[in-house]
Amino acid sequence: MFHKLLGILLALASLACAAQAQPPDIATLDRQRILQAADAALAQAPVTITAFSSSRSSGGLHDFYSEGDYWWPDPAHPGGPYIQRDGLTNPDNFVAHRRALVGFSVQVPALVAAWKISGERRYAQHAAAHLRAWFIDPATRLNPNLQYAQAISGKTTGRGIGIIDTVHLVEVARAIEVLQTSDVLSAEEQGQIKRWFTDYLRWLTTSKNGQEERDAKNNHGSCWLLQVAAFAHLTGDQQLLAYARERFKTVLLPTQLAADGSLPLELKRTKPYGYALFDLEALAALCQILSTPQDNLWTYATPDGRSMAKAVAWMAPYIRDKGKWPLPPDVMYDKEWPMRQTSLLFAGRALGKPDYLALWASLPADSTVEEVIRNFFIRQPVLW
Repeated sequence: MFHKLLGILLALASLACAAQAQPPDIATLDRQRILQAADAALAQAPVTITAFSSSRSSGGLHDFYSEGDYWWPDPAHPGGPYIQRDGLTNPDNFVAHRRALVGFSVQVPALVAAWKISGERRYAQHAAAHLRAWFIDPATRLNPNLQYAQAISGKTTGRGIGIIDTVHLVEVARAIEVLQTSDVLSAEEQGQIKRWFTDYLRWLTTSKNGQEERDAKNNHGSCWLLQVAAFAHLTGDQQLLAYARERFKTVLLPTQLAADGSLPLELKRTKPYGYALFDLEALAALCQILSTPQDNLWTYATPDGRSMAKAVAWMAPYIRDKGKWPLPPDVMYDKEWPMRQTSLLFAGRALGKPDYLALWASLPADSTVEEVIRNFFIRQPVLW
């Protein structure tokens, strides 16, 4: 009862700060939820993809494997190639690697966030154990590619579209940067982890699958560039960071946004509300990572006026009051959104919008629904 009352009081205090155009004190607002998540993570030993395998994978033990969400057996041709049912997830697909990766992306940021706000070394030590398991230990590490992600039975062993599965490493990369100020990873270990991300960046930017995902016009293109930006920031690759800034301005904004700030490529899907939120999260995270005092992506506008300020302004009223949403409801998980969208937090800070900050603080920060957890990839804003 005390913790619930404390949480309400902290949320009200945060709202009061936001109303005065001051960013909320996230360390105070989120303290209880961060420590609760981190304490749960302390009880979990690292588990990587090597603990699970699928006979349908064309890869090896260390290769990530997943299957396309919306692909199903064809009733007219049993045993034949799968057919697509957009927006409807096949519950029989192999998801063990994806779940392991999502679990990793939940646990490590929570542990690092807890270390950041409490100073308790045990949290940092356990985060380091997870990082060693995923990126260093020869017995359990993940190979730095997604060659076999989102395969389709009877059609392909893996697709560029599967690269979106590692969008969850974006906040892991951020947590690694924060953890660098501790002593729980040696200089050699930090170098090994960064080499993993360097190798993955090389695959992302040069492989056939990576280049196909780069050229995707919808949220997949956004999430490809977000990963490039996040991993380049971690590894200090200034050339890729400059490339990402330029591509954001010259490719993503012109193709993702309409003149009014809406996201037409997401709005034509069978889950338009959820997809619009998802793409906006990716675009906002890109602005957060890539903006510099000399090149502020939040205030940048294309020659015809498309900008992130317009994008958030278009979506914010429907986050505030979903009843005003002008399109049909999502075919699945419609009632689960919105969450505490970091697009509101990042835009509120960058653009001086206290109403965005207040709205952000009022929304639910966590969900127990697997699909929501999978599509809500920034969960510890205190790290940002």
